Amino acid sequence: MVTSRQTSSVFAVVLAAGSASRYGSVKQLAEIDGVPLVHRANSVAAGVCGNRTVLVTGYEWQAVSAACAPMSGFLIVNESHADGLGTSIAAAVRSVRHIAQAIVVLLADQPMVTAEHVQALCDAWSGADDEIVATAFADTVGAPVLFPSGCFDELAMLRGDAGGRHLLSDDRFNVTKIMFEPAAIDVDTPDDFNKLN
Repeated sequence: MVTSRQTSSVFAVVLAAGSASRYGSVKQLAEIDGVPLVHRANSVAAGVCGNRTVLVTGYEWQAVSAACAPMSGFLIVNESHADGLGTSIAAAVRSVRHIAQAIVVLLADQPMVTAEHVQALCDAWSGADDEIVATAFADTVGAPVLFPSGCFDELAMLRGDAGGRHLLSDDRFNVTKIMFEPAAIDVDTPDDFNKLN
């Protein structure tokens, strides 16, 4: 784990609460090279943030959290997970906002994201509370994404599936983009998973 001034105040948030209805089973537990998706994402997060890692679970939370053992950091069970991704981000922000200067949001279904890329996001952040650092890939910008404390009020009130994407086009924030094409690979269906394997 590499710790810089910026990283020492950043918490990693791994979103793994959804029911993955399009996948047809507990997607977070699907294995690539024998490693569950959620374990892979949580290990990447912990590789950068150590015990400042927050795993947000919901659907089948016991099995999902067990797949990450031994686990650094914190576990949140989002009982409102069926209401959308935004509720998981909100729960995480509310739990760490008093001690974090920023969070990096990772999705459990982006298996090609590396600790090196998450570290690059942290290193690119100036420490300013109005600077977002996002991943650029496939002509879009998205997760993993670092949100500074200046975003916390709005993130803490998120509902539904909107996530924090709207903040990337908000004039109040400067957005730094870090290219990482492998982030374009996500697992939404069994076909996506079969292609990876």
